[in-house]
Amino acid sequence: MIRDRGVIKWNSLMLPEHVAMLREWASEDQQEVRKPLDEQKLELLNEIVIEAMRLEKEVMFTYFRNHRFEQVIGKIHSYNILEKDFRVVEREGKRIKIFIEDIQELVIVED
Repeated sequence: MIRDRGVIKWNSLMLPEHVAMLREWASEDQQEVRKPLDEQKLELLNEIVIEAMRLEKEVMFTYFRNHRFEQVIGKIHSYNILEKDFRVVEREGKRIKIFIEDIQELVIVED
């Protein structure tokens, strides 16, 4: 029976610096890129925010944080003009802050 040791057999041939560089490269490869929003998309987001706040509907935010896209569902509690961010209350009651430039998509959740 052939017993292949997999990655272990290559570790003795690589310097620790090379292993560190490969791990850094792999983590950079998994990072996602933020796409800038155009004027039409911003106007659409504005209409959705106005409707959601007026009717107190839940909204699903897709936003960019820590080199990844994340999603959260909750109600918009307030909008801070000076800091340009939304205060959102999730379904569990947790409050989070989402900056406008991080938002990629906004959808009203229909129950």
